[in-house]
Amino acid sequence: MSFQETEVLVVGAGQAGVAMSEHLTRRGVPHLVIERERVAERWRTGRWDSLVANGPAWHDRFPSMEIEGVAPDAFATKDQMADYFEQYAERFGAPVRCGVEVTEVRRREGVPGFHVQTSEGQIDARYVVAATGPFQRPVFPAIVPAETGIEQLHSSAYRNPEQLADGAVLVVGAGSSGVQIADELRRSGREVFLSVGPHDRPPRAYRDRDFVWWLGVLGKWEASAPPRGAEHVTIAVSGARGGHTVDFRALAASGITLVGRTNSCEGGVISFGPDLAKNIADGDANYLSVLDEADAFIARNGMDLPEEPEARVFGPIPECVEHPLAQLDLAEAGITSIIWATGFAVDYSWLPVEAVDERGRPKQQRGVSTEPGIYFLGLPWQSRRGSSFIWGVWHDASYVADQIMIQRGYADYRTEPSTSSAPVPASIGASR
Repeated sequence: MSFQETEVLVVGAGQAGVAMSEHLTRRGVPHLVIERERVAERWRTGRWDSLVANGPAWHDRFPSMEIEGVAPDAFATKDQMADYFEQYAERFGAPVRCGVEVTEVRRREGVPGFHVQTSEGQIDARYVVAATGPFQRPVFPAIVPAETGIEQLHSSAYRNPEQLADGAVLVVGAGSSGVQIADELRRSGREVFLSVGPHDRPPRAYRDRDFVWWLGVLGKWEASAPPRGAEHVTIAVSGARGGHTVDFRALAASGITLVGRTNSCEGGVISFGPDLAKNIADGDANYLSVLDEADAFIARNGMDLPEEPEARVFGPIPECVEHPLAQLDLAEAGITSIIWATGFAVDYSWLPVEAVDERGRPKQQRGVSTEPGIYFLGLPWQSRRGSSFIWGVWHDASYVADQIMIQRGYADYRTEPSTSSAPVPASIGASR
């Protein structure tokens, strides 16, 4: 492929790119999807070996196709999810070209559209959809100097306990990834320290309904923005071992030492914030608030669901929370590895500078860029809380496809001298 033209170029063939391709195909829009590796590669090689989806199979999928071989209330493995997206793309003949990396997108001079430079030549496209998702560049703070000799890796590079050198492990981050990795390491016999920051921890299930169902009927998936002050709060939830509610008291009882937020490191001694008890208490309050709203919903709607009073019973406050460590000498604690479960940053350096702000983040509203002809898909909170989830990205892709159809209608408009008023382009009217 030295040169090619297409109307819409979709960059990325993960869940966002596959969803985008389906909606463009339905609307008869010529397009091409390019992927630098394989379809759903992040699911195959960008996660640890034992990872499963955090939502049950009836929920964490696209609307029109079930996950083969997975019971509705079970949690698909990472490989089953990767196979699912590959099979889904094959089902409607998605025009995916793998092994092609985009290096630059620049606007064409004097005509609409873009020149897209790739590892296999140039593609000219009228519209470009950045469907690379939010997990592009692993980030963790440069807190622990390399000269400590401790192995440091991001959670995206972690695979299994055998990968690490013998010794204790510090896991930084108490969202879904950090909690599940810490638990797996402890079950393998490791001594584990878990650094806990602010988090939400919904019940895995309550009164015979999974938490994803509760978030749906309570309207929480449709929230358009995170609550003020909670923009960077993670969700601690797990589908591991059949799914269970994350309980930091139980993690401590299993032998994991909970510590506060990791702040600094000097002379091989790491310092933690004094916020551990507050973070645990705030997570408990979030948990209880979901139960309260669920109970009220059941009463209001006259539903016959089993009572679950034991869900409100907490174990004792762990010693490590009552008397938290302020500092930890890494060598004395025998820590040989640190896993940073601290999230990702986006990388849109290949897009025109007009499409991103000074921090490299997309300038967009519901996926429509401020740079005409550029679109984004798969961003957290793109339109709602559910946007970065599998079903959410599918619905966002429909909206973005509609916006492309609207622009196609405007582009096709021609003045008709014989009429006194301009007609509305058919594709615009049809998209309402």
